[in-house]
Order: sequence, then structure tokens, then C-alpha cells
Amino acid sequence: MKEIVFIVEESQDGGYFARAVNQSIVTQGETIEELRSMISDAVRCHFVEEEMPMYVHLHVTREETFTL
Repeated sequence: MKEIVFIVEESQDGGYFARAVNQSIVTQGETIEELRSMISDAVRCHFVEEEMPMYVHLHVTREETFTL
């Protein structure tokens, strides 16, 4: 595996929540920087060295509601 993709969402309680696409990896962090660190740790724990992805892609989504 060369790449892994995470969907990142802002948490209602503050911070960020990330889940991997096609892998059972989820994690969270208070800031994007902390989230990156948590994702790195989670990916390293999930894969053996031979299967470790080279790239991590973060797809950051944000929901916004407003009135007209």
C-alpha cells in the first residue's frame, strides 16, 4: 500500500475526528497538528513495516449552516 486516505471532520465538541477510508483506523485531536501526530501513531500501530503506506492524505470536510 502506497497511500492511505483519512476523512477529517470538525467535532461538535471541538477538535477534529479522523477515520481512514478502507481501513479500521479512527483517531482524534484538538488541533490539526495534534491530529496529524495521532494519525501517524495510529497508522504505525496498524500496519507492519512491509505494508506501511508512504503517503497519508487528509480530506478535511466542514459543515456550515446559515440562514437566508
